[in-house]
Amino acid sequence: MTLVADLWNSLVEFTRKAGAFTLFTLKLLAVAPAALRRFGLVVAQVHNTGALSLVIIMLSGLFVGMVLGLQGYDLLQRFGSEEALGVAVALALLKELGPVVTALLFAGRAGTALTSEIGLMKATDQLSAMEMMAVDPVKRVCAPRFLGGVVAMPLLAAIFSMIGLFGAQLVGVQLMGVDPGQFWSQMRGAVGLEDVMEGVVKSIVFGFACSAIAVYEGFHAAPTAEGVGRATTRTVVTSSVAVLVLDYMLTAVFL
Repeated sequence: MTLVADLWNSLVEFTRKAGAFTLFTLKLLAVAPAALRRFGLVVAQVHNTGALSLVIIMLSGLFVGMVLGLQGYDLLQRFGSEEALGVAVALALLKELGPVVTALLFAGRAGTALTSEIGLMKATDQLSAMEMMAVDPVKRVCAPRFLGGVVAMPLLAAIFSMIGLFGAQLVGVQLMGVDPGQFWSQMRGAVGLEDVMEGVVKSIVFGFACSAIAVYEGFHAAPTAEGVGRATTRTVVTSSVAVLVLDYMLTAVFL
């Protein structure tokens, strides 16, 4: 009976949080057009979530591409198809690894920064002060950060894929001796617009989910140091799980 009660309480709590998150996201979307009028705030958040994440994104993309080059060459040479290395790497990066790995890195770096920043503002009563001055903190604080994450995520995913292709070419062509003409020509012939659009759609959806989760957790964090720390942890865990679940759902839809 205790186990059943615990399961029931967990289900009720999950439903409550899912409802609160949905209502908060709808409010974010409602105030987003007004937040766009403060264009400078949105640009600053694109810089905060995007430009400041470039180093980790580019470094990770380079080594992911190099690993793909090594593993892809090892697999394809068993079938005598080393020239198809460019196609395999491009499809893997554009459709899956680019959006997914970028989203996971985005959640770990930019998502935690957003959550801790908003949570600290709540702990120091800055959000309460805005409400007392008749300033909506969701419109003034949360919406620009949410929009900045949504805009930055597809750009980071594109950079990750480009650097990954360079890393795969570096290993496959320069190290393993794959013909460079075959590497690039087969890639151009096999990779179509629908493959690129799949990656773009995934990166936009992941950016939307990660940014909304980060902003929600920061806005609803307990106003203590421990509460902010727990909210930051929840942001990483929830965003990572959401990215993987959404990736499966979107892949099933595109296929």
